[in-house]
Parts: sequence; C-alpha cells; structure tokens
Amino acid sequence: MKVVVVAEFYPSRSDPVLGIWAHRQAQAAIAAGAELRVLVLHRVVPPASTPTLRRIPAAVALASQPRRVELDGVNVEYVRYASPPKPRAYGSWGSWAAKPLGRALKRLRSEFPFDLVHAHNAVPSADAVISAGVTAPLVISEHGADIYYTAARSGDGRGAVVRAFEKAQLVLANSAGIAEQCDRLGASATELLHLGTDLPAAPQPRPEHPTLVTVSHLVARKRHGDVLRAIWVLRDSHPDLHYLIIGDGPERGALQQLTEQLGLTERVEFAGQLPNDQALARSRCCSLFVMPSVDEAFGVAYVEAMAGWLPALGSVGEPGPAEIRRCGEGMRIVPPADVERLAERIGEMISDTSLLSDLGVKARLTVERSFSWEACGAATVAAYERALSR
Repeated sequence: MKVVVVAEFYPSRSDPVLGIWAHRQAQAAIAAGAELRVLVLHRVVPPASTPTLRRIPAAVALASQPRRVELDGVNVEYVRYASPPKPRAYGSWGSWAAKPLGRALKRLRSEFPFDLVHAHNAVPSADAVISAGVTAPLVISEHGADIYYTAARSGDGRGAVVRAFEKAQLVLANSAGIAEQCDRLGASATELLHLGTDLPAAPQPRPEHPTLVTVSHLVARKRHGDVLRAIWVLRDSHPDLHYLIIGDGPERGALQQLTEQLGLTERVEFAGQLPNDQALARSRCCSLFVMPSVDEAFGVAYVEAMAGWLPALGSVGEPGPAEIRRCGEGMRIVPPADVERLAERIGEMISDTSLLSDLGVKARLTVERSFSWEACGAATVAAYERALSR
C-alpha cells in the first residue's frame, strides 16, 4: 500500500516540533507496513502576527527550507505556496495551495504510484487535494482546527470543511467528541483513531520541590494564566510549589508580566520551545502535568506526560481529557477558567504523595493500553485498508 500524507503542520528547519505528532504517525504507519511519502503545505508568507522588524528574517527562514529532506527515514517534500493573511482568508488557503500541490502530486505519482491520500485536517490540506483535482481515495485526520476555528468562523471555511468531509472515504477523529462534530459537518464515515507517545522504560526522578509543568504553544486557549493564578492562591499553603512552562508563542510576554505581578518570578521557569526529546525529558522530571485548556480536541501533551508516570490535569467538557479518561485513570479534570477549583485540585494532589504516585502508575497504564505509537501505526494502516475497500 502506497500512501501520500498531506499536512500543513509538520516539523521543519525553522520549527522542528511543529506537527511532530503527524511525523510520528507517519513513522508508525511505515513501521506497520505502509509505504509512505509526505507533502507539507509550506506557506512562505510570515504570519500576520510577526513583528515588523522580524518579517524579513522570518520570510528568509521560510524560504531557506530545503524542498526535499529525509526526516527520520521519512521522505518529505515541502510544497511552497502563498496566501492572504489567516484571520480573514484561512478558509480559502486550500485553493491557494492547490496548484503547487497538484504539480507535486503529479510528479510524485510518476515515481510513487500512490493508492491513497491522507490529509491532516480538512482545511487547508484536504481542500487543496480536492481543489487540485486529485481523485485518489481520501482519508482525513481531524485534529480539531476545522471544528473550533475554520468552520466556526466563516461561511467559506465551513463550506470547505463540509465539502472535504463529504468527499473523504473516511474521517479519522482524535476523540469521540470530535467524531460527533465531524458527523454533524457531513462526514459520511467517521472512526476514532488515537495518536500515541513514546513509552520510556522507567520514571524520571521527581524534583526536590513539587513542580507543575505545561508543554504547549503559549496561546490564550491553553490558559497558562489560570495556572499562575492558582499558584498564587496556594502561595502560603505551598510556598515551595514551582511551575515549568515549556513552549513559546504570542502569549509569552503577557504571561511573564503576570508572573512578575503575582510575585512568582522565583517559582516559574519559562524554558521556551525545546526539541521534542528535551521537552519530554524535562517535563517527565516534574510532579504533575497541568493544562486546563479549552477547545482541546485531544492533547498529545497529556499522554506524553502520563507515559512518564505523571498524572495530568485538564478541563471539564473538553473532548481530549474526556477521551483520555474514557480509556483509563490518571487524568483529573476541573471546570475551565475556575482558578479557585484549579488551585484546590492542585493542592489536593501535591499534598498527598501517595495519591500522586498512585495516579502516576494508573496514568502510565492508561497510555500503555491505548496510546502507544505501535497501536497508532497498526490502527492507521487498518484505516487505510478500510478506506480503500469502500
């Protein structure tokens, strides 16, 4: 079976952790028996949020990405395209990428006669495949962006998502909640497929002081600020509580300012974006993974932490934490944006070392049963086979 993966988010020279989950799934599918190539929709226009003085260096960095690389044994081609700014035109990005993608697929087919296209998200990836006139069977992995952003914010975006879902032989949702949303948007066949994580052989030593950790892009929906405020609430009862923030993004300045205002500078470390292996190693040396985010379709970062015997804390009503809890124990949830309840739950967990240890063991078992890359690879190849038989 020959498969072409088309993805907007994928590791690159300028951002080696972007879409690392898509890359790991590709590796897992290869290990499970698929022949696979990857085409990355590589937009060469810096994001609109890029500061003026950084726009030229950012454009140079994007343009310097090699067109073809072999990444951990996976053949990857970066398909360059340009499009208008995201806030007003994201729903149309697939049509902007269609022509260069179509040329890349035509070239690829001459040397790699693929049976199926696997697009990560309907927009822009699947929409670009369809707009390019590609008739190969189509599988779409839905990670939540089409649901929470594209279809929700514009009629054009919703139309593109619906068209892609209707044309796909199969839509793979990362949680049951997202699968329901895909069905509502016209998917004719939807299945649940979990992403995975590495399984370290043994837990890392725990820190001297109880330490919370969040690994994510620094954006408002991840709600790092709630964690900072919860630590402030616990400042007297848990004066040795620390917080490690791994990741970068537009909220970093505001979060650093909030840290100073709350008098937590000595307790909070902004580690920035780290290579994936370093991020995993550092996070798994902490006590508790905390990410009370909203619009959380799944959250690979939860299961990555839980694989390292760390309990995780997420938000009520989010598909990702709900899916993980459905598969086993080790994940606790609190109402979103409720700092007092978040502080209460953190305090309960870090005050009882036996509880924390027990939850950590249960978290690891949950991941072993449901979220390994080996299981993900086998499930991915099986999904390809079902799509080809439709």
